This record gives sequence, C-alpha cells and structure tokens, in this order.
Amino acid sequence: MKTVNTILLGTLIAITLACGYSKPSGSGTSNMPAISNLNPTSATAGDPAFTLTVTGTHFASKATVNWNGAAQQTTPGMSGQLTIAVPASAVATSGTVQITVTNPATSSGGIYGGGTSAQTSGPMTFTIN
Repeated sequence: MKTVNTILLGTLIAITLACGYSKPSGSGTSNMPAISNLNPTSATAGDPAFTLTVTGTHFASKATVNWNGAAQQTTPGMSGQLTIAVPASAVATSGTVQITVTNPATSSGGIYGGGTSAQTSGPMTFTIN
C-alpha cells in the first residue's frame, strides 16, 4: 500500500508541474496605466464644452478615463491616447479635478481562473481657474 501511495503522490506532483501554472501576465505593475500628459491641462471656469486628450502608456483597448473618480465615455485615439468630451457644466466653477485611467479586469477564460484585476493609474491634476 505504501508503494501505491508513493506512486500516486509522484503522479500528482508530475501532473501539477506539467500543468505549467504561472502567475498571470500583467498582474505586476509593468502593465499599470500611466498618464504622461493632459491636453488641455486647464480650463477657465465658465468655458464651453471641450475634448480632453489623455496621453500615456499601457492603456488597454477598453481603458476608461475617470473625472474625479467617475468613469467617462472614453474614445480611443492614436496609440497611447484617450479622449473624453467634457461638458461645460463640469468646468462651471473653479477647482481641481483628478484625472485617472482604468484598465478593466480581464478573464483568462480557463477553468482555473486567472486574468488580471482592474488597474487604475496614478492621478494627474486638471485645473479649473
């Protein structure tokens, strides 16, 4: 019986190693979205509606720009660029707004899970004078 248990244990270890489990790609910070530039960088209180372009790196195809934490309807542009339409009501009064980008969570689709969790960039400040 001891020999059978040893063989079964060895077989289970071999199968486990053969599965090739590894940490899901993109789970580290190397794929974290990062904002490098806003255009424009500021507005004047009472300005009309405008388009804000967010430039950066590691933006997923379905990344979302957040205006003070609220997800906005986001349009992908050239590589590394996202745009949102900012209504006049959003810049009616002076203050600062935190702009971030969120890459959505992904699923590996396998029976063992995997994929990545949603990742949000550090904030960049947009000023309303």
